[in-house]
Amino acid sequence: MQEFFNDYVQNMETYIMFRIKDTVAKLTPELTAKNRTPISLSMGAPTQMPPEGVIKALQNAVEEKGIHTYSTSKGEKYFREACAKRMKTRFGVDLNPDTEIFSLIGSKEGLANLIRAIINPSKNPSEKEIIMIPDPGYASYKEMVKVSGGKSYSVPLVAEDNYMPNIETVFEKLVSEGNNPDKVKALIINYPNNPLGATATLNYLKSVVDFCKKHNILLISDAAYTDMYFKPELKPASIFQIDGAKDIAVEFFSFSKPYAMTGWRLGWVCGNSEAVKMFGKLKSSIDSGIFKAFQKAGAEILNSAEGDEYIKKSNLMYKNHQALFVNGLKELGWKNFNIPDATFYLWLPIPPRYKNAVDFADDLLQKSGIVVVPGDGFGEYGKGFVRVSIVCPEEQIHEVFRRMKEDGFYFE
Repeated sequence: MQEFFNDYVQNMETYIMFRIKDTVAKLTPELTAKNRTPISLSMGAPTQMPPEGVIKALQNAVEEKGIHTYSTSKGEKYFREACAKRMKTRFGVDLNPDTEIFSLIGSKEGLANLIRAIINPSKNPSEKEIIMIPDPGYASYKEMVKVSGGKSYSVPLVAEDNYMPNIETVFEKLVSEGNNPDKVKALIINYPNNPLGATATLNYLKSVVDFCKKHNILLISDAAYTDMYFKPELKPASIFQIDGAKDIAVEFFSFSKPYAMTGWRLGWVCGNSEAVKMFGKLKSSIDSGIFKAFQKAGAEILNSAEGDEYIKKSNLMYKNHQALFVNGLKELGWKNFNIPDATFYLWLPIPPRYKNAVDFADDLLQKSGIVVVPGDGFGEYGKGFVRVSIVCPEEQIHEVFRRMKEDGFYFE
């Protein structure tokens, strides 16, 4: 049956988190038998319940007359208006809910469909259109580009430039390697970043907007983690806080991370009205929108005092989790690693006795039942690192370090 599927799908990788999940499921009986039931530090997803208010709003909404009929791929007006209000109160940004906002069945779906909409597919390597992606970066970016018939080009994120690379320099390197600059269609940025937790300054975001305007490249800002931060003075920004960004950019938001609503699949894209319109043309043929009760509940929590308090408490919890992890890692000999001011991730170098991150992650899983993600899955510049997600309960964090000490996982 494989021959019925196009070359792009045949050559793409299954999402790394699902590959890890399958491996863990196969090993669980064996690990449980030796008192090492798996503890997941891999999936980037909150484990707590969503806000009570959003659950009650959903329960009430499902009883409303007409709520179970088709919605629209654009999203109900009350949902788009709630998104516009959130952008104004959170970022000070004015957006037209009728022309500059579009609903998403989760930001992952939206990103994949936007990439599909902008790439003209080609099998000829020299003719492939290019999207510049962060490296390390969200593992799905590269596969989204590949399956759309395009080519991704890595934008290195390294500690030496505080994870804010000079995009103009990267572009010059791209051209010097024989790539046609006219084939570059878009640049994806992701701050706060998955997997690094790195954030960007307003000055840096301005430089990115200026670059995209200069070269007429669509700027795609993946802002899924903007509400996950630990210092009020370092509150992450929207790209639209930069003057003129709306001329060249779109930005993606999700309910998954800030409200622990990963299974709801709810988000929005906003920005340049023409880009949103073209994106909407594709979406109108692909889906019929989000269940209206989800939209109703999401609209209510988005601008509520309860929602803001939930985010504040969640961020405090993650900050405490981060402190526990940092202390535990230092006791095991990890000394030099970045401690981010945002997200629920830690990006850790592997112990020097291991040849690569895959070997370390496999050993940690098979001996201690601790699940981490090899950095290789996030790009070429992820080699030699693992990503740790700090979402598990405190008692599991203590158990992680008890096992690591008992099983000899020291940084040496």
